[in-house]
Amino acid sequence: QVQLVESGGGLVQPGGSLRLSCAASGDILSIRFMAWYRQAPGSQRELVASITRGGSPNYADSVKGRFTISRDNAENTMYLQMNNLNAEDTAVYYCNADTWTNNYWGQGTQVTVSS
Repeated sequence: QVQLVESGGGLVQPGGSLRLSCAASGDILSIRFMAWYRQAPGSQRELVASITRGGSPNYADSVKGRFTISRDNAENTMYLQMNNLNAEDTAVYYCNADTWTNNYWGQGTQVTVSS
């Protein structure tokens, strides 16, 4: 079992920045890769960024150049640095961890971009 707890969401003005954190606990060594997803009201959940255990990142086109995913294996924590935020980034952001046998989700953290 893997438990995931997100933090760092909030209200930010357009052009601002936020950093999300995802703390993992439990069977950490079973995690192959981790990712951030988001879901806006009325929309499907979409992949924002993912990162392998070795640190190789992958980004959705909509966030390339603005968001940075990172992973601290020693602290069992994943981060999402979000810069130059706009209204279209408003969503609930979810942390995801994939093991060989299961897929785990955090409870989500709300990000609202508004003036």
